[in-house]
Amino acid sequence: MSDTAVRRGTPARHTERAARRTGSGPGPLTHTAVMTARALRISSRNTDALITSLALPIMLMLIFVYFFGGAIDTGTDYDSYVMYVVPGVLLLSAGFGAATTATAVSEDMKGGIIDRFRSLDVGGTPVLAGHVAASTVRNLCATALVFGVALLIGFRPAASWSGWLLVGVVLVAYIVALSWISAAIGLLARTPEAASGFTFFMSFLPYPSSAFVPTDSMPGWLHGFADHQPITPGIESLRGLLLGQEMGNTPWIALAWAAGMLAVAIGASGTLFRLRTR
Repeated sequence: MSDTAVRRGTPARHTERAARRTGSGPGPLTHTAVMTARALRISSRNTDALITSLALPIMLMLIFVYFFGGAIDTGTDYDSYVMYVVPGVLLLSAGFGAATTATAVSEDMKGGIIDRFRSLDVGGTPVLAGHVAASTVRNLCATALVFGVALLIGFRPAASWSGWLLVGVVLVAYIVALSWISAAIGLLARTPEAASGFTFFMSFLPYPSSAFVPTDSMPGWLHGFADHQPITPGIESLRGLLLGQEMGNTPWIALAWAAGMLAVAIGASGTLFRLRTR
């Protein structure tokens, strides 16, 4: 703040807005980085939710592998059920991890901190993008942990270097898309409790898919939905890439689904944020 501004008693936020207009203030990328660091600090303090998002996918993987795996016939030549189920658990983990974004965004909207950010000329996009970026970091850590446990219980990938690269692209694309959907849910819900409840439907999607059993084994009415919902192409892409199988254009279908979900979620988030803050 300049000496002239201080002498005239100009509020700090007016000076910051003037600096923004002249191009000398922090830009959207700086605001997003600050909001990301803030969201990560909040996550580190909310240890209960962090532990749950990390432990629940691992527990589900162990339950399916050791409790149900011996009774499930996948109709494939895999040596063990763990070879089939791990790709589905990776996207299941992404859904659970992204769900916490809805609660965090809803708490911001309810707590009044958004008004303070707006007084500092921080727009809605950096605030939401910070939550999404923090969710992506948390999800990547959870994915690495799930994958490490999978290796310990017998998962043996056979991906090429290009396959590993595409695995990372597909995973990040779905994590970012699901996190933005969660951000939109957090804006739509009026309370953090409602936001947490709404995300159940997103976390439920891996179940009616090819994550745990082939879709061919499902009833006809469910088979059609499971084959054409957005999570199944992602799971099939990860499974094929990790196990070195031919997949045709499945990865591109998965990325198209992720891009479509991301575009809709970003548009919805912007509209909902303006409605909530007008």
